[in-house]
Amino acid sequence: MTDRVISSKITLSDRTVNKQGSDTMVRSDIIRGHLDSIILRLIFERDRYGYEISKEISLRTDNRFQVKEATLYAVFQRLEKKEFIQSYLGNVSQGAKRKYYKITKLGKAYLTEMIDEWIETKRIIDIFSDAR
Repeated sequence: MTDRVISSKITLSDRTVNKQGSDTMVRSDIIRGHLDSIILRLIFERDRYGYEISKEISLRTDNRFQVKEATLYAVFQRLEKKEFIQSYLGNVSQGAKRKYYKITKLGKAYLTEMIDEWIETKRIIDIFSDAR
C-alpha cells in the first residue's frame, strides 16, 4: 500500500510533508509541478534570498511542505535560465553577501498564467472533492 502512510511525517523524494494526523499522502509529483510558481509568487511579493523563501514556504504551510536546499537552488537556476528571475548580491549579513532574487516582467507574465491555471484546476478538483 504505497499511497498511505502511518507515521506523522513522510519524506517524498526531495520534499518533506508533515501529515499532522492525516493518513492521506500528497504525492510529490503534484507539488513538484507547481514549485516554480510557488517560488515565483513569493519573489513577486518582494525580492528574497533562498533561505528566506524556504522558511516562508514552511511557515505558510504550517510545516506541511518543506523544500530542501538543493531543490530550491535547482529551481532558481531553472527560473534564471528561463529569464523569469534575476539574482543580485545584497548587503553583507552575518559575514557574507546574500544572493537575492527578483522577478522579471517575463516572470510576472508567466506567474499570471500559472495563477489562472491554479484557479481553474482548483475549480475542477472542487467539483469532485465532495465525493466522500
